[in-house]
Amino acid sequence: MPSRTFLALAGWTAAAVAATLTGLAAVEIIGDGITGSTDGQTISSKQAEQQLDAAKTSPSPDPGQGQGTDQATATPTPTATPDTGTPTPTPTASPTAVRKTFSTPGGTAIAVCEGATVRLLSWAPAQGYGVDSADPGPDDEHAEVKFEGSAGKVELRVRCANGHPSGSWKQDD
Repeated sequence: MPSRTFLALAGWTAAAVAATLTGLAAVEIIGDGITGSTDGQTISSKQAEQQLDAAKTSPSPDPGQGQGTDQATATPTPTATPDTGTPTPTPTASPTAVRKTFSTPGGTAIAVCEGATVRLLSWAPAQGYGVDSADPGPDDEHAEVKFEGSAGKVELRVRCANGHPSGSWKQDD
């Protein structure tokens, strides 16, 4: 009987060690995709402060158009790289693209206008909400995302007005 207990304990230990090593190997392999960096290093406090200062200087939202910020993407935005700290330009959609972030009780979306064509670049539900559906475009009329949560449904619809994203949202209980 003791040999069975010993074998069971040894087998369980071996399985636990194998599972742990497999998990660690998987995180090592896909770690760059999780952290978004290629070297696995974090940014310094100074780089974080520079990025926060750059975010604070963005224009304030248009009153009456929901909450959002306009950003023309005609010139590349410098970003600090973790290893050197030197700015590098990020690619842009086109010389006439204008980007805007919209915040609603159900979530947040980023839209871009290229002339009269609107497109949702990304969207994320707020806590307690999920994405019911999304029509990201590109479209000459509008793009929309619908969030659904325990507090109701929120529909965000974005269109281009004079080359700038303009959004409206409604909430159904």
